[in-house]
Amino acid sequence: MADILNLLATGADGYAEPAALGLDSYQWVALAMSVLIAVFVWKKVPGMITGGLDSRIADIRAQLDEAKALRAEAEALRAEYAAKIAASEKDAEAMLAGAREEADAILAKAEADSEVMVARRQRMAEDKIAAAERAAIAEVKSRAVTAAAAASRKLIAERHDSAADRKLADEVIGSL
Repeated sequence: MADILNLLATGADGYAEPAALGLDSYQWVALAMSVLIAVFVWKKVPGMITGGLDSRIADIRAQLDEAKALRAEAEALRAEYAAKIAASEKDAEAMLAGAREEADAILAKAEADSEVMVARRQRMAEDKIAAAERAAIAEVKSRAVTAAAAASRKLIAERHDSAADRKLADEVIGSL
């Protein structure tokens, strides 16, 4: 029996376990962890962590709302330019119809000269329509590119400054 008590007091390997104030090492570790947890609760560390996470969630929601607004604005611009293109096509059709009516009137007025005159007028009208269509399409493309570039520049400038890069790097390092 004395051998068992001696073995328990000295440990399995024959060496004495450290003890102070009547507490063994595992009891000191438990006491230290209890004190550490109590300090964390007293200093409101869990509240600070959840507050930081809540603020980050709010920031992300704000960014998502802003992205939705930008998308809606871009879709509105797209719809506006689609309407302009449709109006340009209707104008082109109206111009073509007008040119054809004018050509028919010239045909009725002068039969001898009519074939040359009609061909020349119709070619001029089609060239004018094609030029107007090219100009309208070029203007729509130019405005769309300008709007997309401005929106992209704004988004990149707002979201990728040096502070955001440092914060992202700190988060990545912290997660490792």
